[in-house]
Amino acid sequence: MQVVTLNGKERSQIGKTAAKNYRKEGLVPCVLYSKEENIHFNADPVELKSLIYSPDFKYADIVLNGKTHRCILKEIQFHPVSDAISHIDFLKLVKGTPVRVEVPLKLNGAPVGVKSGGKLVQKMRSIKIKTTPEHLVAEMNIDVSSLDLGQIMRIRDITPAKGVDIVTSAATPVVSVEIPRALKTTETAAPAKK
Repeated sequence: MQVVTLNGKERSQIGKTAAKNYRKEGLVPCVLYSKEENIHFNADPVELKSLIYSPDFKYADIVLNGKTHRCILKEIQFHPVSDAISHIDFLKLVKGTPVRVEVPLKLNGAPVGVKSGGKLVQKMRSIKIKTTPEHLVAEMNIDVSSLDLGQIMRIRDITPAKGVDIVTSAATPVVSVEIPRALKTTETAAPAKK
């Protein structure tokens, strides 16, 4: 799994006014949540780009006062007008402590229905899972090669990795092969010729 290293600087002041002042300086106020303590710090928006503006799930190694904390993104807040990052919450990973995260969902294989003229429609791009840091995966995969015209695959069709529980409802549709209108018309016209 990819790791992004962030050099944070602990905040001397906390609160709305202090956060506003840090934003004016071009910094992003952040909070690192853990069982032991919550650490308030600032990060450089340039360092955050590869972690936030990416479809991949990544770890964040936050370096504070020479100590490295392995974390995941918990929540991001954006400015409603400028869309600039205004605040980030991180969650420190503790060995053996389960976490809930959203990871990308990748499709594997070429569906037989697409080869027959169908259209592949991916209804979900990410999936919620619960696991411990030791079993954390960068993505979940589903094999769609057996998917035929008009068929749907659901969350229950995904085989999770060892130690990973899927939180998203089992009945939720993930991917389907739709029959194009032109193909439907040919199917209905064919019996009429007999």
